[in-house]
Amino acid sequence: MIKVAVCGAYGKMGREVCEAVENDSTMELVAKIDIQGEAYRTIEEAKKAVDIDVLVDFTQPKSIFENAKYCLNNSIKTVIGTTGLKDSEIEELKQLSEKNNTGCLIAPNFSTGAVLMMMFSQMAAKYFDNAEIIELHHNQKKDAPSGTAIKTALMMSQAKETFKKGNCAETETIEGSRGGTSYSDIQIHSVRMPGYIASQEVIFGSSGQIFKIRHDSMDRKCYMGGVLLAVNHVVEKNDFIYGLENIM
Repeated sequence: MIKVAVCGAYGKMGREVCEAVENDSTMELVAKIDIQGEAYRTIEEAKKAVDIDVLVDFTQPKSIFENAKYCLNNSIKTVIGTTGLKDSEIEELKQLSEKNNTGCLIAPNFSTGAVLMMMFSQMAAKYFDNAEIIELHHNQKKDAPSGTAIKTALMMSQAKETFKKGNCAETETIEGSRGGTSYSDIQIHSVRMPGYIASQEVIFGSSGQIFKIRHDSMDRKCYMGGVLLAVNHVVEKNDFIYGLENIM
C-alpha cells in the first residue's frame, strides 16, 4: 500500500484528493494536514506520527516552496498541485530532488483534458506567429496568472522567440489592459469570477484566420485521475517531473 498524506486536506481540492486516495485500493490515507479541522497542523507533526511515502500538496502559493523543501530534505516524495512557484524555485526543487534521491512531481494542472490543451497549443505554436492566452478561474484563486497558463506559454515558447509578429507599437491607456507579458512575448489575461472553476483559451492568429484551443473544468473530480497517476509515478520512478504531460 502506498501511504499518502494530503496537505491542505480541508480545502476544496484537498477534500477531493482525500476521497480519491481512500477509494483507491492500492493507497492508504495516513494523514490529513491542514490548519483547520481534525488534522495535523504541519507536515513535520504528521511525519513524527506516521510513515509517509508520498505527500500531495494543495495548499497556498505562500507555503508550497517551504513545504516541498521540507519533504525533499526528509525523504518524503511529493506531488505538488499548488501553483505559484517561480522558475528559480522549481529549479531549486529539481536540484534537491536529485541530490536527495527523492521523487517530486509538479503539475500546474492534473486534468488530462487541460494537459492535452497545453500539448496541442505547443503543436499549433509552430504554425502561427501570433498568440495570446486567456485564463479564467474562481475569485478565490490567489495567484495570477495561473500555473497552467504559465506552463502553456513556456511550452509554446519553444517554437519561436516572439508571438507578436507584425504588432504595432502599443500604448496602454489603462495600465494592464494588455495583460501580462510572458515567455516569447505571449500576453496572458487573467479573469477571476465566481462561477468558474478553471478554464483556459489559447488564441492563435494569422492573416485571415483565428484558431482557438479551449478547455473547461466543470468539476474538481476531473483532476483526480491525474493526481493518482502522479502518486504512482513518483513511487515507481522516484524522479523529478514538471508537467503531467511528461508521464501521460
